[in-house]
Amino acid sequence: MATMTGDVQLLESRHVLQTYRRQPLTLVRGEGVRLFDAEGQEYLDLLSGIGVASLGHAHRGLADALADQARTLLHTSNLFFHPLQGQLAERLAHLSGLQRAFFCNSGTEAVEACLKFARRYWFTLGETRTEIIALEQSFHGRTFGSLSVTSDEHYRRPFGPLLTGVKFIPVNDPAAVGAAVSSNTAAIIVEPLQGEGGVRPLTPAFAAAINEACERTGALLIADEVQSGLGRTGYPFYSAAIGLKPELVALGKALGGGVPVGAALVGEEVAATIAFGDHGSTYGGNLLACRAALCFLDELVGGGLIAHVGRVGRHVEQRLRAIAAQHPIVQEVRGAGLIWGLELTCDGAPVVAAALARRVIVNRTAETVIRLLPPLVITEVEADEALSRLDRALGDVETNPGPLS
Repeated sequence: MATMTGDVQLLESRHVLQTYRRQPLTLVRGEGVRLFDAEGQEYLDLLSGIGVASLGHAHRGLADALADQARTLLHTSNLFFHPLQGQLAERLAHLSGLQRAFFCNSGTEAVEACLKFARRYWFTLGETRTEIIALEQSFHGRTFGSLSVTSDEHYRRPFGPLLTGVKFIPVNDPAAVGAAVSSNTAAIIVEPLQGEGGVRPLTPAFAAAINEACERTGALLIADEVQSGLGRTGYPFYSAAIGLKPELVALGKALGGGVPVGAALVGEEVAATIAFGDHGSTYGGNLLACRAALCFLDELVGGGLIAHVGRVGRHVEQRLRAIAAQHPIVQEVRGAGLIWGLELTCDGAPVVAAALARRVIVNRTAETVIRLLPPLVITEVEADEALSRLDRALGDVETNPGPLS
């Protein structure tokens, strides 16, 4: 067992395309908010697979549902009806107020679908609107459409030219929205709370300016709630919390609790312009993915998970602000519910490494931000234990700064 990590790394170095800079850790088992490596060491998980393991690891209800479904029927393709897709779409409609759902396999695919549906809407209406307004510091995915509305040149430059007609505007600048959006604008796409860009919530004033611009010009609003949605902030959707009124919403990550599933939620006016064959997905909405998503929604709504996130999230915020006050390298704390970012005065990579040495898993985004996305089921006691380890890791870096800090 002691050589497993080395064997895994060697095998991957020979055969896996090297697109990921992995941490030197081989994880083999999970239980709730805890992960275990190949050597049997325990780690507290404040990342949940980048917001995916929403119910924690090895959740008994989810595991039982998946095992039952695997023994029954996994996949039929979308050439046929099956019993679960309509149930899941109805549940999401009740939660969001948007009456239609297109199912796919990831948040990026959901964003891609929303962009296509926005284009299709204007094509059906006979208008040649193709301009998309997006935000600086945005991240929407790595396919060509979603990458085209992602602002960071680090992601974009090697793959150009991307979609034309995309205009980026500053975050939380109401005047910029009014100046940018016009009768040529097909859609505005925003993350209500930017994740990869550094855990940056949009302000209600900015949301109001976006709504006004859409009402004035007819531009559609796409909310990318892949990271911020489905209870992560203590609300079903962070759009509603800040007053945004989207016609399309992209979902992924938390929805399947670890099983790949995404959804594009669409209002009736836009849905009426979509025709058979306009979009598709071989795996989208398969029985296993739908069963996982229904299990997650049972916990989110019927199981009181949203209220739990609100309560634990307030506790986490208090702890983080107290920790930040003790560490000069932490200059700001941002977030909501159970998504938080610590803006540092230095590169965050040494803190990630120090945290891993303390057996707590976090990650760095936007170079200087430590991002926390724990499983939504984390308790106050577990959060205290994990944040105490992070507190010590910050102290380690301050005491012995590495070359990157």
